[in-house]
Amino acid sequence: MRPYSPDLTPPWKKPQPVPEVPAEPGLVVEEPGTGFCGAVIRCEAGTVTLEDRFGRHRVFPLEPRGFLLEGRVVTLVRPSSGAPVRPTRTASGSVAVPGARARVARAGRIYVEGRHDAELVEKVWGDDLRIEGVVVEYLEGVDDLPAIVADFAPGPDARLGVLVDHLLPGTKEFRIAQSVTSEHALVVGHPYIDVWEAVKPSSLGIAGWPKVPRGQDWKTGVCRALGWPAENTGAVWQAILARVTSYKDLEPELLGRVEELIDFVTGGGDV
Repeated sequence: MRPYSPDLTPPWKKPQPVPEVPAEPGLVVEEPGTGFCGAVIRCEAGTVTLEDRFGRHRVFPLEPRGFLLEGRVVTLVRPSSGAPVRPTRTASGSVAVPGARARVARAGRIYVEGRHDAELVEKVWGDDLRIEGVVVEYLEGVDDLPAIVADFAPGPDARLGVLVDHLLPGTKEFRIAQSVTSEHALVVGHPYIDVWEAVKPSSLGIAGWPKVPRGQDWKTGVCRALGWPAENTGAVWQAILARVTSYKDLEPELLGRVEELIDFVTGGGDV
């Protein structure tokens, strides 16, 4: 007699086994029923708490085949370590994702006016931008913006964000920004004459940024007032940049504008 299994389900209809993955802090997964994607910040008996990049928290049950990890179905299980571990953070304050690979670049882009501005954005938000697949490009001047926008042709799947210096109503820069702003193109600006001012004076050990008379080069005037080498503002900027270790070293007026652009380009503003 040939032995028969009591399970008569055809093999092609049987659920395939999926890997069990410890819900370690920082692990980024997606709950397919809601589409919520976030990093594990807490795992308790029977539940896991995720935090998305906008800081929102959701609690989900630890059910078999309940999550997607890099597009593959997995079963999250409680880590063997009993003590909770706080997830580390990136320089921007987001949950760090150890070993995360950069996402394939999106069609959307962020342009940043000024080389120093671009270097600062890269230092604080670089990890987040690579995970989100957002490419940052250098904008030499606002006068080039209309041609860049026309050539880029922003659309629903290819949003364009632009960060410019000292964007004040009534200025030429403001009028140019208004002329190119649309549903799929967003231009924002910080109020500072130069991005140096977006670094908190306390992070540099100075009482405040000095006032520079109109008509005088701002960087040169600042260096002279503070006793910094005015003949080499590039070296001074590198020294300033080295003192910036996280978002805590920056003024909120810049933080808010950069986060706004990232949300816009990644579609976060639609949520």
